[in-house]
Amino acid sequence: LFGKPTVINNVETLANIPFILRHGPLHFNQIGVPEARGTKVFAISGKAMITGLVEVPMGTRIRDIIFKIAGGVKNGKEFKAVQIGGPSGSCLPASQLDLRVGYESLWNEGAIIGSGGMIVMDEDTCMVDTARFFMDFIQNESCGKCVACREGTKRMLEILERITRGEGQDGDIELLEELGQTIKETAMCGLGQTAPNPVLSAI
Repeated sequence: LFGKPTVINNVETLANIPFILRHGPLHFNQIGVPEARGTKVFAISGKAMITGLVEVPMGTRIRDIIFKIAGGVKNGKEFKAVQIGGPSGSCLPASQLDLRVGYESLWNEGAIIGSGGMIVMDEDTCMVDTARFFMDFIQNESCGKCVACREGTKRMLEILERITRGEGQDGDIELLEELGQTIKETAMCGLGQTAPNPVLSAI
């Protein structure tokens, strides 16, 4: 804040304080990568062999989290994508498994760490259903203060629901992309600015 280091007083930040006090900031700074020090807790769910909470150093490859720690995909199915960052996170395909978890490294690829959700999807997962599910959640969470998020997410959800009923139309994808980009650029808060991520990344 104002160009100075800022403490975010959430549970994860507070949980790091005893370690830093006990071992010192230099030791803490040896964990992770220059852009993101320390560790991150991820909640692995979905089609992973092993689900639950894992704590990994920042900079760990997504591939290592899913295939080494979580044991890969259930029932020998092919990996399709991982939705990372919570409800307004992004779906990353196999081509992005070598991304390292970090704030900037994910942000540069249109993704976020967010709340640390990591939902593994296999070859049978329908990406339209996935996008609709997350947009439904986000639309319900919208406070309604700004038109971009309140109305934009509602329109996006309506289009996705229509597609899932088999009533897709020419131009739906382009309209979803246009709505999503407009919401990202004009929403007032972080929820709205990241709300289109699941849909845009699924496309």
